[in-house]
Order: sequence, then structure tokens, then C-alpha cells
Amino acid sequence: MDIYQHFRKEEHGFIDQVLSWKEQVERSFQAKLTDFLDPREQQIVEMLIGTADDELQCRLFGGGIHSERKRAIIAPYYEVISDEDFNICLVQATYHEKFISVAHRDVLGAFLSLGVKRKKLGDIFAGDGKVQIILDQDISSFVIMNLTGIKRATINFEEKPVSDLIELESIWSESEKIVSSLRLDTMLKEIYSISRKDAQDVVQKGLVKVNYRVVEDSKFILREGDLISLRGKGRSKLVGINGQTKKEKIKVTTALLLV
Repeated sequence: MDIYQHFRKEEHGFIDQVLSWKEQVERSFQAKLTDFLDPREQQIVEMLIGTADDELQCRLFGGGIHSERKRAIIAPYYEVISDEDFNICLVQATYHEKFISVAHRDVLGAFLSLGVKRKKLGDIFAGDGKVQIILDQDISSFVIMNLTGIKRATINFEEKPVSDLIELESIWSESEKIVSSLRLDTMLKEIYSISRKDAQDVVQKGLVKVNYRVVEDSKFILREGDLISLRGKGRSKLVGINGQTKKEKIKVTTALLLV
């Protein structure tokens, strides 16, 4: 059975990576710790390793209950895995909220300017005069020493217990819609209440991501479970595809992220 048929072409490279991790663990009997994975990558890992494999186990952890980005450990079934095995660290800094506002994108931009790859970074919290970053323990000292400013604010990070992580649970608003197709531009029009032309424009400008990847093709066909992000308008997802109407329109359930 060809497992690739269940995934989009652009995901095949990551599938190869996961299969190589699986083979490595099976051959060496040594656990494999991954970098931070986005939710779609986590889903793929679980689908390929899953619970059906009696010889291996897979655990995900990103620091908290509601963490979006998580590391995975693939290990022999008999190995005991603890949260400490994920080699995760929390660093925190404070700033004067009265004089400057710091957003998620500001923190991410400052972090990436250090030359560190995104996959070494987990979730970010910015607000209420505080910045928290979950990251790979191996680079925590480097980040603390070198990440000393965000926007116009001079800041000093220090390591904190992961249990101090500030978590915000996502709140989604679901709605039922009837659409003519599952094309990306059609779904953007319905979800974000914009015109078809505007939907095509934002796609062509690279302002739309599907499952954390920029998509510049308006004809891109969405699938159930896809996460959509439109810059400046927030996130949404295609929760369910619920069949057709008598006029052969498609009934879908969508959700828009409120918080």
C-alpha cells in the first residue's frame, strides 16, 4: 500500500524524514527526539507511528496542555518517557507595557534574527508586559546572552520553570456553510467575508498559509482538517465536509479562531 497517496505532494519530504526516524529507532533501539513540529507535522508523525505499531511508541510535548508546537519522541515501546526527556526550556523577560507593545511576530522576528532556525523554537507568549519563549534547552544560554532587544525595548531573558508557562486556550467559532467548491479562494471568500477577487489577490501575494505553508494557488483544494491563516485576518479551519445538497453544492463546517 502506497502511504504517499494519503498526503499532499508537498508533504512527501517530511514523510520520508519520519520514516527514516522510525527506521533509525527500530534499528538502534535508541529513542529519537525531534525538533519542534507544527500541528500538521505532529499529525503526520502520529499517523505514521501511531498506536498500531507494537514495537514503537510516540509521545508529543510542547511545555503545556494547550501548546501548539511540540517535540516528538519516537522510542521502543518499553522505554519510559518523561517530560524532562523532551529537553525543553522556558525563558522569560519583562518590559514596560506603558511605553511599548510587543507582539508574537516581534518576538519571532527578533529570535530568527539571531540565525537560529524556527524549528528550535516552540510556542511564544507576548503580552501583559511579559515575553515567554519555549525552546530547545541546548540553545537557551545562547538566546539569553544574545536576545537582548525586541523592537525598541531592551530586555533580559532568564530561565524559568516550564510550569510557569502562561497558556491561552484557543476559542473557535464554528459555522455551517454551503460552498460551490473546496477551492482556496472560494473558502476564503466564505470564511472571511471578502470578495472572490480579494481572495485571489491575497493568495497571489503570499498572504495565505494552509497548514503553516504559504500557498499561492487560488485553485488549491482544501481537505477536511486543514488549518488556514490569512495575514491580518487570523486563523480558520475546515472542520468537516458534510456531503452535498440536492443542487450538488458542498456542505461544510468551518471555524474561525476568536482567541
